[in-house]
Amino acid sequence: MNSEATTEGAPGSAVQLTPPRPKALISWSSGKDGAFALHEVRRAGEFDIVGALTTVTETFGRVSIHGVRQEILQAQCEAAGLPPRIVPIPYPCPNAIYEARMGQAIAKAVQEGITHIIFGDLFLADIKAYREQKLAGTGITPVFPLWQRPTLPLAHAMIASGMEAYVATVDLKKMPAEFAGRKFDSHLLADLPDGVDPCGENGEFHTCVVAGPVFFAPDSGCRRRARRTRWICVLRSGDGKLNPCPLLGGSANIKRRSVGEA
Repeated sequence: MNSEATTEGAPGSAVQLTPPRPKALISWSSGKDGAFALHEVRRAGEFDIVGALTTVTETFGRVSIHGVRQEILQAQCEAAGLPPRIVPIPYPCPNAIYEARMGQAIAKAVQEGITHIIFGDLFLADIKAYREQKLAGTGITPVFPLWQRPTLPLAHAMIASGMEAYVATVDLKKMPAEFAGRKFDSHLLADLPDGVDPCGENGEFHTCVVAGPVFFAPDSGCRRRARRTRWICVLRSGDGKLNPCPLLGGSANIKRRSVGEA
């Protein structure tokens, strides 16, 4: 849907001009939180979502942190009707480089009339404050539609919406490797170790969405591409470093699962 002003009015009445909705980007990392934030914002209808902003680690060709292949990211964006806006970053990525490249992406968005970015953050106040600080004065306003929603009911709401997601990465200091590749459903929630947030907001795990209400096509192609590329799983250790994995050119005795595999 374009963001141009439209006209409304019954026959014989004065024509009223409907102002265009503000243009916004969705901060998209391929997982459930961003997907559900997009779903909620689209339902509210306040913003015209015109693209998906994603950092991709160019060394691996994967979504940063989540470890999802760029091919699957592309399928998600196509299915959601969102032009991808890729911000390439190296690995490892010094914060100065990250901020410089994100700054370039933000400046370009402002030039195109984009005024908001939607984030799927849940309760980490330092992350929210960082985003607000970095966007202050840029012309972009951050929006947090899921902020401080209790995460267990929120997780169940995501599942009830028809969203289909799988665990793409796990923090091995917080969760066993066996969770990698599992479907994000009520069974997984029941099996989570004590202290693990139901939405993984503390970085315990990250997900990849392959189907759901944010995708316009009944068969978005994301699940099919995920099976073909065997995207699972980049396991992450507690120090934030990637463990060696055959998919990344290293070697390790790590069990790999495809989407939907038990």
